[in-house]
Amino acid sequence: MSSQVSSSDKRSSSFELLDPRIQRWIWSKKWTELREAQEQAIPLLLDGCKDIIIAASTASGKTEAAFFPILTRLAANSDTCSLALYISPLKALINDQWSRLERLSESMEIKVTPWHGDIAQGKKTTFLKSPHACLLITPESLEAMLIRKGHGLESILSGLGFIVVDELHSFMGTERGKQLQSLLHRIEIVLGRQVCRIGLSATLGDMAEAAEYLRPGSGENVVIVNSDEGGQELLVLVKGLLERSRIPLSQKGCEDSAIQRIANDLFKSLRGTNNLVFPNSREMVETLADSLRRKCEDLGAPNEFWPHHGNLSKEVREETEAALKRADVPATAICTNTLELGIDIGAVKSVAQVHSPPSVAGLRQRLGRSGRNKGDPAILRCFCIERDLDDNSSISSQLREGLIQTAAMVTLLVEGWFEPGLKNGIHASTLVQQCLSAMAQYGGLMVGQLWNLLCCQGPFQALSKDHFLSLIHELGIREIIFQDSTGLLLLAPKGERIVEHYSFFAAFASQEEFRIVTSGKTLGSIPIERPLEPGSFLIFAGRRWLVQHVFIKTRTIEVESARAGAVPHFDGTAGIKVHDRVRERMREILQTESTIPFLDPEGQVLLQQARYNYHRLELDKRWIIEIGRDSHLLLWKGDWVLDTIQLMLNSVGCRSSVEGISVVAVGASTEDVLHAIKRLLSEPRRSASILASSLENMSREKWDWLLPNDLLCANYASLQLDIDRAYSALSGLPDPGRFPKLR
Repeated sequence: MSSQVSSSDKRSSSFELLDPRIQRWIWSKKWTELREAQEQAIPLLLDGCKDIIIAASTASGKTEAAFFPILTRLAANSDTCSLALYISPLKALINDQWSRLERLSESMEIKVTPWHGDIAQGKKTTFLKSPHACLLITPESLEAMLIRKGHGLESILSGLGFIVVDELHSFMGTERGKQLQSLLHRIEIVLGRQVCRIGLSATLGDMAEAAEYLRPGSGENVVIVNSDEGGQELLVLVKGLLERSRIPLSQKGCEDSAIQRIANDLFKSLRGTNNLVFPNSREMVETLADSLRRKCEDLGAPNEFWPHHGNLSKEVREETEAALKRADVPATAICTNTLELGIDIGAVKSVAQVHSPPSVAGLRQRLGRSGRNKGDPAILRCFCIERDLDDNSSISSQLREGLIQTAAMVTLLVEGWFEPGLKNGIHASTLVQQCLSAMAQYGGLMVGQLWNLLCCQGPFQALSKDHFLSLIHELGIREIIFQDSTGLLLLAPKGERIVEHYSFFAAFASQEEFRIVTSGKTLGSIPIERPLEPGSFLIFAGRRWLVQHVFIKTRTIEVESARAGAVPHFDGTAGIKVHDRVRERMREILQTESTIPFLDPEGQVLLQQARYNYHRLELDKRWIIEIGRDSHLLLWKGDWVLDTIQLMLNSVGCRSSVEGISVVAVGASTEDVLHAIKRLLSEPRRSASILASSLENMSREKWDWLLPNDLLCANYASLQLDIDRAYSALSGLPDPGRFPKLR
């Protein structure tokens, strides 16, 4: 187990251990005491080189907890500790931390250098001439450094004493997170020693798992600084909205639609204060931002509502961030997860969530932006839209899935539970990138060297040697790499072109898009698959535009201000899967009569409908019901299990699909499903890879197109399926008895 330092431990005299210039900086800020996380972390980081995770709520001083002792160590001018690397998931967060750390380090004559795609080359060149102090960088820019400075890397990083990974939770279980693990491992191989790693996060569900991510294979040696300082009051209101008029959600302009009722509610309750509103899509961001801006215009009042999402230009996003930081003018951002992480946007009174949160962890991260001033409560508003019911309504609709899922997530949030990260994924797409990157870094590698670097001793240990050799063979067939007469693996011309392109450094895929421009100012971009025609209307950046020109060669759309508009469609990534624990809590809510005090009156009515239908369908007794020609399996498991069971049933001829919270066996009776399950449990266990091989859409990640089919199947299964829990769920089902068909 990882060792832990808890809030109950006696407070140290950490302040006295810091450099006098940091002490004076703290005095200048009129701090009366250090925060709990700082008290705990400072002596640990000054004392030695143990890896540490600092887990504390938003605005609890995690950055200072890491950098107060790091700057103290750097100020000592030690040859083995003259450089600290800060790795962030966002360029905007780097810019934010740069301004904070620069003010802190200025009096200490310690240089802080930001390094990402928007930073001028001159700053990077200056750092490379004297690679000391603090370097703030993204994984993508770090990848580029390893490739382009491969032979000089040991000299550049020779004084590296600390690596700080901010927003640690955002990397765990992702392709980008696996890339980061590989980069950190490759740096330590170059240096021939371990470097102290420090993880920062406000949202970690499993500390042991986080420790293992930070230091693979030695997570038990990572020290956990877990601060529970706060005891903050939480105010929650979940509003249910019934879409009575059967208006399609695409027709959001109708004043009686649920979306417009949400806009009216937000306008009434949020004006005059700073807030964040999180819809679950960029389309909804634009819809609400446009509606709320127009409401301000109709009153002749200054606009208080600003959009923020990844397709908007840096300048437009910075306008929103600047509006939130201003103390004299209220502002509310309608945003995606671009404002979920730790960018400093000042005090926010409340957070609103439109539709079900993506996860409990995501909800906690968002809520952490509210109530940051001492004594202020954190305020959360949730809006759940449910449809009118009719004879064709699905079981998910009858059970008011969105509302119940939101209620389940809120109750789990209050209890302090968050989803654990994804474990044991192969992440073969990122392995392709890392193979090519390592070859570029070293100029070439033997097969055994590459295997030892990335798999045997590196972060891709979930991959078998057979699959690794299959991948190398496939890359050779595709003419991405070749092997010379000595056995050395080298990049082929096609592989060199891939690695030299700027898009290579990211582990995730980026769409080609059209830039939207007005009067020479770039507003942002939309997917290239959906170009607009001149004369059409557009809602973008929270405003309405007329398309004047579309230039295919330069992929540019010129627009001018207009009174009409329509929201473009943005291709998003697949939704976050729902965890078993959330579904189990949903069932608990449905089968009890206990009150849920944070639901509004309309939400209470929808809850009672859901509970009525739950008992009417006898779901307190049944796990399978037959409706019409189909059978529905209600197992109350997460999406990994349901997706696996769907493929298992398909493999024995029982055609199935996942619809919301249930697996639907199409055209199958209860007896058919029971026979299929009995066959699955009596026959040799099917492997997840074999089940995945029946799919045609396994390619999800950037480099999946280069994977041999056997590895593609194994990779998909490791990330998307859970064969063990699926078999456990089926084998533990009670005898359904002989229930009559429900209609």
